[in-house]
Amino acid sequence: MRIDIITVQPGLLESPFSHSILKRAQTKGLLEIYTHNLRDYSTQKQKQVDDYQFGGGAGMVMMLEPVVRAIETLREKITYDEVIYLTPDGETLNQGMANQLSLKGNLLMLCGHYKGIDERIRQHFVTKEISIGDYVLSGGELAAAVLVDAIGRLIPGVLNDEQSALLDSFQDNLLAPPVYTRPEEFRGWKVPEVLMSGDHKKIDEWRHDMALERTKQRRPDLLDRH
Repeated sequence: MRIDIITVQPGLLESPFSHSILKRAQTKGLLEIYTHNLRDYSTQKQKQVDDYQFGGGAGMVMMLEPVVRAIETLREKITYDEVIYLTPDGETLNQGMANQLSLKGNLLMLCGHYKGIDERIRQHFVTKEISIGDYVLSGGELAAAVLVDAIGRLIPGVLNDEQSALLDSFQDNLLAPPVYTRPEEFRGWKVPEVLMSGDHKKIDEWRHDMALERTKQRRPDLLDRH
């Protein structure tokens, strides 16, 4: 998979993509991530990429021309399955969406900034708009990092144990059950006996029951979908 990201703050994306699972995915050649500085596509002397909004009002707007130039330049070389705009008023990211996007070949992401992008970009270039939650960030870079992480870990071969991703929270609209590791007993706190039994059928039943109970307590809204 290849992911291109258009941003006015490429430095914000350096660390998230240089460590842990995403670094491993790139080292294995399973994922390519490229960041593109929007200012490189500005024809302004000062590399300006924002301007005042028509009609007045507080806040600047990302200019039409640099964004269009960046998208069209990249599309000359790559055919994208989706052009994604990270924005608070987009569709809320969930596990199902991450699953679907992980099956794509090439994705282009556009990070919003200031008061957002000129609406004509959304109308004529963007194919999918995604939000990571009902709150506002200073820009779309951190949202893009979250999205890339959610997608990247699902690519076959990225995780050492591919079954692990299938057992994550939200994969079946249930939260993940409690997990334990050694030691078996600590300060009198014991691991549930069923997990030590070696009976995989009982263990699977226990985990499902615990996942159901945890979801009922913490996210009952998910049970309607389950």
